[in-house]
Amino acid sequence: MQEWNGQGAEPAEVEKSTSVEKCPACGADMVYDAESGGLYCEHCGTKKEIVASFSEEQDFEKLLEEKGDWGNESHVFRCENCGAQEVLDKREIAKICPFCGATNIVETDELPGLRPNAVVPFAVPQKQAGASVKQWLRKRLFAPQKFRKSAKPEKMSAMYLPAFTFDSQTHSFYSAVLGKYYTVTRRVNGKTVQERKIRYFPVSGQYEMFFDDILVQASNVLGEKNLKKLQPFATGNSKEYTPEYLSGFTATQNTRTGLDCWEEAKREIGSRLKAAILSGYSYDVVSSFNINTQYHGITYKYILLPVYIGHCKWHQKLYNFFVNGLSGKVTGKAPVSPLKVTVVVVLSIAIIMGLYFLFRYMS
Repeated sequence: MQEWNGQGAEPAEVEKSTSVEKCPACGADMVYDAESGGLYCEHCGTKKEIVASFSEEQDFEKLLEEKGDWGNESHVFRCENCGAQEVLDKREIAKICPFCGATNIVETDELPGLRPNAVVPFAVPQKQAGASVKQWLRKRLFAPQKFRKSAKPEKMSAMYLPAFTFDSQTHSFYSAVLGKYYTVTRRVNGKTVQERKIRYFPVSGQYEMFFDDILVQASNVLGEKNLKKLQPFATGNSKEYTPEYLSGFTATQNTRTGLDCWEEAKREIGSRLKAAILSGYSYDVVSSFNINTQYHGITYKYILLPVYIGHCKWHQKLYNFFVNGLSGKVTGKAPVSPLKVTVVVVLSIAIIMGLYFLFRYMS
């Protein structure tokens, strides 16, 4: 594989070992253990520490090269049923698709692109993640009772999702037209009425702000809403990537380049800058807002995030749920019972009507 050496325009060839980590006690293959944060032998119970330092920020210029292929450490499998693609360690075999449960997984091509330089290791064991899912299901009050009982958390798969984090110092020039409400009192047809109006005023200035670890996923597995619900992932404490963390685990294939993710990060930065700038003014209406931002000292991490992915079917429809492998936080979708919704709507209408007639009677 290739790894950028940071000294010139060409990547340097670096030899990487992809051999299986053998148990020093019995010789069996070792896998990563979320509870201990190290390697574990499922055969005899021997544990081995993973020696890895904290990950380091990478200069943005390296991202422009998109070098450092990690295909020699992994291979890509595609599910013929739902089309989901997984990146597996060269030592692993895909047996069941975590998204739909199909077993017809076939090998496709080697994984191209940038090699991750950071990883947030799993810290929540699968059994604990399953307990979190059960608790989450109990809170889906509008879900059918049979669904809440039939969902099987043990069908979950542990998977690393690719993402980018970006740091940047920003210097912005902005101008805006804001408005403040005020009321005027006047007589109309012999009656006194109040009318609300808006008094507009211009503002402008400069604003500096530093952004740390703006997180953008590099695949379409979760969707932005699910990713935000699962955060935080403590990316500031991520470890330097090493293949040992993938022992017994899988990772999804990236579907977006680092530069695509940077463009999305800039949109998120722009949104936060606007909110921060406007928080310094007293206003009710934003008539217009313009901002020109310069970025300095941009750095990034190409990081793997730990997520448990589970699925269940209800009336021939597939429902996925996701668990943050670091914190145990759960999100996903569940079916809605029409009967429960109808009962709640009828009760709500009855309560509103009852309050209406009560207040009318009292007045």
